[in-house]
Amino acid sequence: MAKKPDIPLLLLDNSNMNTLFNEGEYKCTNMTFEEVREIIGMYNKDEIILCFKHPDTYDLIFNYIGIPKKDYEYKEFRNMWVNQDGIIFKIYTTPSETQPIIHVDGVEAKKIENIYVYCVHISRTK
Repeated sequence: MAKKPDIPLLLLDNSNMNTLFNEGEYKCTNMTFEEVREIIGMYNKDEIILCFKHPDTYDLIFNYIGIPKKDYEYKEFRNMWVNQDGIIFKIYTTPSETQPIIHVDGVEAKKIENIYVYCVHISRTK
């Protein structure tokens, strides 16, 4: 993926995917976390728009995947522009097959679900 001048890179999650794809043609490609870090590294902070507000998503992306944490501008997007790129952080949870109970600091906790995140590069082609 080559950086496109004057077209911001969008960082997206599950919450805004349905509103974003109103019209047009798109190409989607699964990505590794390393590829995502490389693409985001190609852009300056002011060339990236954060399109989600969920603190849990923010935490997963920047603390666990290792995406550089910067003060990205937040903006709601309704339509991608032709030739615009985005990275979708797709998050899903599954029930935990094992539900161990742990004891920490005098309290009991139980694992109830697993959280997964994977990344998809999206580009609007038409």
